[in-house]
Amino acid sequence: MQRSDFRCSHRLRVRWAEVDMQKIVFNAHYLMYIDTAMSEYWRALALPYEASMLTLGGEMYVKKATLEYHASARLDDTLDVGLRCARVGHSSSLFEAGIFSGDRLLVSGELVYVFADPATQTSRPVPPALRAIFEGFEVGAEMAEVRTGDWNALGRDAGRLRTAVFVREQGIAADIEADALDATARHAVVYNRLGMPVATGRLLQQAPGVGRIGRMAVDRSVRGAQWGRQLLDALVEAARARGDSEVQLHAQRRAEGFYRRAGFAVVGEPYEEAGIPHIAMARQL
Repeated sequence: MQRSDFRCSHRLRVRWAEVDMQKIVFNAHYLMYIDTAMSEYWRALALPYEASMLTLGGEMYVKKATLEYHASARLDDTLDVGLRCARVGHSSSLFEAGIFSGDRLLVSGELVYVFADPATQTSRPVPPALRAIFEGFEVGAEMAEVRTGDWNALGRDAGRLRTAVFVREQGIAADIEADALDATARHAVVYNRLGMPVATGRLLQQAPGVGRIGRMAVDRSVRGAQWGRQLLDALVEAARARGDSEVQLHAQRRAEGFYRRAGFAVVGEPYEEAGIPHIAMARQL
């Protein structure tokens, strides 16, 4: 088992509370590491777990978990936890895990999940859509697609995401979040393979040759994967395709690093909007 065997890998650092009297990680914590990586696996699939299970009509229950210990992790070690779906049966799925320190395999594991009725916890066949997602991910298939269009086409899904992020999560007033510019904007929505919207944003015409990206929102349960960047790249390409030479945006300060990594630079002084610190940024096309 090697790190390169895993398309999904989660990095974490060993904490003081996870080390036992032998000054090594207590054996049971490795299962917790793998469970943490499982959350990252769902993010990599662009599947908000709770909403996805509701759509699929079931739940994933652990039937069996086994670990084999090859070496020990210690306080402050940086670990990479790889996870892959090795096989999908009639109602169960086998996941394999590898916990690495550098390229050294410390722990290998197997988890058997059963898809079941959440009310009775009796097994059900793995839905074909979920089977296809697992199998597609492991062979390198794309897990989401970006659709662009006007408010009539995408407004329902875009608005639902924006309300969840800006209004309910960040406390921005609904009458501030929604504005008349939606009617003329180019909108983009990222959809997962269940057809669920997981990210949205819009592109305005700030001035001739200048685009403005805004209302960037990603479902909180799949943040930290790649869906915000995929959305941003699509909006930048839409600006380039219509002939814009520059794209501007007003970033929340907490997201400044995200936009810097995408090639945007600060062009003004920090300011506050809707009670949230912002900074103006731009990227030349």
